[in-house]
Amino acid sequence: MNIQFIKYSKLWVTITTVIVVVCVLLVTVWGLKPGIDFTGGSLLEISFSQTRPDTTEIQKAFEDLEMKNAVIQRTGDKGVIVRLSFLSEEQHQFVLQELRQRLATDTNVMHEEKFETIGAAISNQLRQRALWAILLVSLGIISYVAYSFRKVSRPVASWKYGLLAIIAMIHDLLLVMGVFAVLGHYFGIEVDVAFVVALLTVLGYSVNDTIVVYDRIRENLLRHREDNFGEVVNKGLNQTLMRSINTTLTTLLPLFALYFFGGATIHNFVLALLIGIASGAYSSIFIASPLLVLVEKWQRRQA
Repeated sequence: MNIQFIKYSKLWVTITTVIVVVCVLLVTVWGLKPGIDFTGGSLLEISFSQTRPDTTEIQKAFEDLEMKNAVIQRTGDKGVIVRLSFLSEEQHQFVLQELRQRLATDTNVMHEEKFETIGAAISNQLRQRALWAILLVSLGIISYVAYSFRKVSRPVASWKYGLLAIIAMIHDLLLVMGVFAVLGHYFGIEVDVAFVVALLTVLGYSVNDTIVVYDRIRENLLRHREDNFGEVVNKGLNQTLMRSINTTLTTLLPLFALYFFGGATIHNFVLALLIGIASGAYSSIFIASPLLVLVEKWQRRQA
């Protein structure tokens, strides 16, 4: 079976453009809701020996302590994660004492599982390092692909393969960010260092999937330089299609298991991976390769 992917290149590029524009607007208008990793603050995780109080009851306890901005997130059957503004150790102990008086009983004992504090200086440093990590990885990918594809610099220059792989990767990253902009706006979902790790993972997976397709196109070009470039690309896509589908499914299945059966603390991290990896499989087929053909056609018209 020979599926004509390249025949509808303009359609795929149009769909991609719409997705990218929508995601850019979502991120620009609503933005990502930063967690304490990027804003600075404290994180308190508590659990109860028997029954966890209602979220509204916990929220009221913090409001009574004049901490109306506390974000409550249930974890497991008996635990709660609370994100707060910066607390000193004295304030931390005061909050614990008050919570035990308001929420715990003799039979339902409250335990502190974790307490973390991140200062503003550290959070700014984390933000800068996250941006630098994404930028340097992108430049490294372009350089690597340009070197690897140096023997097939015609009809498309080798560095353009790397650039197009980055464009496909940007689509995947923007899709993840757009979804989390919506989740942050409507459901208060925050992004943290784990989210940045997820983006870097998506970045690597997306480029890896694209490189597999490009590598098969490179092999076909070395063997059939006289053939129509669009046909060579389409042949490479068909040859790698089942590999892309199988690899993506075997990656997504354990991620779905982690999302539904893993702890609440990794839900957002796994969700970002699910969206990004699925998008990476799409972009390698419907973005990176059609763009390659469109670039080649544009070069011929300019010649």
